[in-house]
Parts: sequence; structure tokens; C-alpha cells
Amino acid sequence: MTQVILFLGAISLLMDWYVFQGLKRLTSSWRSDNLRRAVYTIFWVFFVGFLIGFGIAVYVRFTSDRATPVVQWFINAFLTFFVTKLVFILVLFAEDIYRLAVAVARFFSKKAGAKGTPARLLPARRKFMSQVALALASVPFASFVYGTIKGKYNYQLHRHTLYFDDLPEAFDGFTITQISDVHSGSFDNADAVQHGIELVKAQQSDLFVFTGDLVNDHATEILPYMDAFSQIKAPYGQYSILGNHDYGMYADWPSEEAKEANLERLKQIQAAMGYRLLLDEHVAIEKDGQKLALIGVENWGTGFIQKGDLDKALQGVDQDAFKVLLSHDPSHFDEVVKVHPTHIHLTLSGHTHGMQFGVETPLVRWSPAQYRYENWAGLARENDRLLYVNRGFGFIGFSGRVGVWPEITVLELRKGRPQ
Repeated sequence: MTQVILFLGAISLLMDWYVFQGLKRLTSSWRSDNLRRAVYTIFWVFFVGFLIGFGIAVYVRFTSDRATPVVQWFINAFLTFFVTKLVFILVLFAEDIYRLAVAVARFFSKKAGAKGTPARLLPARRKFMSQVALALASVPFASFVYGTIKGKYNYQLHRHTLYFDDLPEAFDGFTITQISDVHSGSFDNADAVQHGIELVKAQQSDLFVFTGDLVNDHATEILPYMDAFSQIKAPYGQYSILGNHDYGMYADWPSEEAKEANLERLKQIQAAMGYRLLLDEHVAIEKDGQKLALIGVENWGTGFIQKGDLDKALQGVDQDAFKVLLSHDPSHFDEVVKVHPTHIHLTLSGHTHGMQFGVETPLVRWSPAQYRYENWAGLARENDRLLYVNRGFGFIGFSGRVGVWPEITVLELRKGRPQ
């Protein structure tokens, strides 16, 4: 952990030095040398002091498993400053490449007076470019500030109509509301969470499903929000599965027995909330004499815990049944489900959170999550099988969301040719 902190500190100081070059250019025309020196001093005192505080916060977070508000503030601020400075630096770096190219051209030029010292050959930084860098960097800074204050509770409804040739007639128009990745241990605004719950309730879907990560680690994290999530009801039931965080695998436990006891308590809490937890098993959802197989597996993820047993969950399921699978990690779909001999029509997942950061517009869709997950948000189709990846209801690590907002999914099943 110490090595990681030192590495992050070194990278941050290097970035600070680069930003400082732009700051010097921005203040170069100031008449007061004292004011300029004061700004420089404040800059270095703040960022060096901040790095020391951040190092202490990270050490406390990952050695004592305590994410206090102060610790979380340092983590949020570090990410905000990192992305802001990165944008500022990229603009300066682009200018520096141009300056270097001009210097090289001058060096090899045969014109009189072309040769000289490197300092004379290299054009001076332009104040305009530093101003552009500052303007562009203000965008991610403002976005991250909004994301940590409001964005993490900016619940968005995602509605999709899905067509299947072999959907039973009785389920034509059947609706499913999905949420995922609640991470209740990260919540800090009960009223905002209740607003999200009200949006879920307002959908009045036929079936409600939750696809894992109710807590960060400890079952007790959900206790303040049990009443809120217990309000969610659907005519055909409320069903849930476990995510990787639900197993308490990221916390320090005094014994393996304590860890198992925490998991058992979480299972009991889900039952008390009115959720039927599916543990490598299936249930038949019946409507007007016809059935839909709802299958739920324990967590199975590439690079994460792999407890889920799809074959076990499928035991007793009619081969021709219409099947909906709840599986927390979308890598399970990529590695197992889409190539499984049993055709599973629809898989519902979460887990990625879309990294809680990205850009989603009609023209641009990007998130760092795409470098880790083939399918990181929304709909995907492989081998005539559908996957939907929910962006998550909550947040963890970075206490905010920027561009990839918390999601409530509403899926309508329709009988017809897939579109």
C-alpha cells in the first residue's frame, strides 16, 4: 500500500509541476511580483499539503477498512483534481509538441541567424493556450463537483422494449423493473435514496429484480434503508441475487466464521425485505397458465469470485421454456452464458457501474469501463441471446457519478420478431 501511495504521489507532483508552467504563463503579465509569488506559494502549499492528506486517507481506508467522510472527501477531491489537471496538461502538451517542432525546424534551417541556443530556438509559451487549457479544464472540474453533490442521485429511467419470437403469449407486454448495485454503505442522503425508490414504485411493473451488491461489505449497511427498499412490490414478486461485494470479500474479518455469519445475515435481511434470493436456482413465473423461467446464480465474474453454477440453476428447467437469467457480472454472459448449450433468452446484470464516469450521448458513448468489460452498460445481443447491463443504483469508491448516471431499468417483453 505504501508503494502505491508513493507512486500516486510522484505522478501527482509531476502533474502539478506541469500545471505550474501554465500558471506561470497565466500570471506573467501581472505587475505585482509579490502577488505572483503569493499565488505560487499558495499553489504549492495547497497541493503538497493535499497530497499528504490524501496519502494518509488512502492508508487509513485500506488498512483499517474505514471510509469516514473526511477520507471519502480526499478520494473524491483527488479524482477531481487528477482529471482536471490531466485536461489542462493535455492542452499544454499539445502546444509543447508544436514548440518542439518549431525549434527543430529552426535548428536545421539554413537561414541566417537560425542557429542559436535551445532556449532561443524554442518559442515561448503562448498565454492564449494556457487560457484555453484553463477553460477546458474547468469543464471536468465542474462536472466532478456536480457529480459528487447531485449526480450520484440523478436517477435515470431506461426503458426498452424487447421482442422474442418464442415469448409465451401470456407474457406479451410483461414488464420487469431492474435495479442493481445499491451499495447502501455509501449512501449519505436518505431523502435522495427515497426519491429513487419512488421512481421504482411508480413504474408499477409486473416483476421486480435486483441484480446484486446490496452492500459494500457489511450486512448492517442496509439496515437504515430496509424500510425504503421493502416498499418495492410487484404483482409477480421481488427477486434478487448476490453480487461480489455481498460476500464481504473486501473487508477484514476476525474469522471465516464471522464472514459467513455476515453473509447469512444479509440473506435473512433480503428475506425480511420481501426479496426472494435466488442461489443457483430457478422459479417459475406463471401467468394465465403459461410460464417463464426466472433463473438466479451466485456471483460469477472474470477476476472476481466465481461461485455461480449455471448448470445447477438450470436443473429441472424445460429446455423449451422462455428463460430470464439474473447474473451480477456481465463477464459471466461473455464467458459462459452466450455459449452455453441451453438457450437463455435474456440475461440481466450490473456490476460495472459504467465506472461511474463517462460520456453517453447519441453521437459519443465512452467510459473507462469499456477497456475492462466488453459489455459495460445497456443492451447487447450475442448468438441470438440478449444481455442488459444496468448502470447501478448506487456508487462506491468515488462518491459520485459523472456522465453515467444511476439507473432504473424498465424492460417490456413483447412477442414478435427481434428488432
